[in-house]
Amino acid sequence: MSVTKNPIRSMREQICDTVRGEVFSGQMTSNQPVREQPLAERFGVSRGSVRDALLQLSQEGVLVYSPNRGVRVSSPPSDAESKLYAKLRKEIEGHCLDICIDQLTEEDDHNLSNLLATLEDACRRADLNAITEIDLAMHRYWVCRASKELESVWLNITVRMLIAYTLLEDYMQCHQEHAAIVEAIGRRDLKAAKRAVNKNIKFK
Repeated sequence: MSVTKNPIRSMREQICDTVRGEVFSGQMTSNQPVREQPLAERFGVSRGSVRDALLQLSQEGVLVYSPNRGVRVSSPPSDAESKLYAKLRKEIEGHCLDICIDQLTEEDDHNLSNLLATLEDACRRADLNAITEIDLAMHRYWVCRASKELESVWLNITVRMLIAYTLLEDYMQCHQEHAAIVEAIGRRDLKAAKRAVNKNIKFK
């Protein structure tokens, strides 16, 4: 998702965004087979382009590849796994805020405010595809500002948690929790920002 502008997305990125959103929203269900040819026809691209996208989604944890079963949608994490993922996410994002909060600029504040406004609109429309995409983009923002090296570790954990996002009941609460994070970051209040992040990252 774009943060400031709307750069041209590669076909691989477009396919990834679409499939990821459909998994998070429940349109594609646990263990559902994901075939290259139907996606290639849907997007009007070669199977090679689809294969690249499916490889990326498998690396993220959205999809899983089994030698005898092909590519399928990942299963939701167990309760024990979800608790562990939530703990790890809090540690990583808190560490990233420690690193980056004093380095953020007015442009960063503007970018986060734009994301928050887009999230509010998606929450009011109860658009789960958009909500999960923007939620991912917001948290990814401060992780990336702190450490590109941690991004891939964080992404795998976060994607696994978001697979269970359909359990969310109050979408506007999601907006309010992210608003608290953005407001605290805007004040450069590290303790408040970390508290708000921890409140938002919950075991579902």
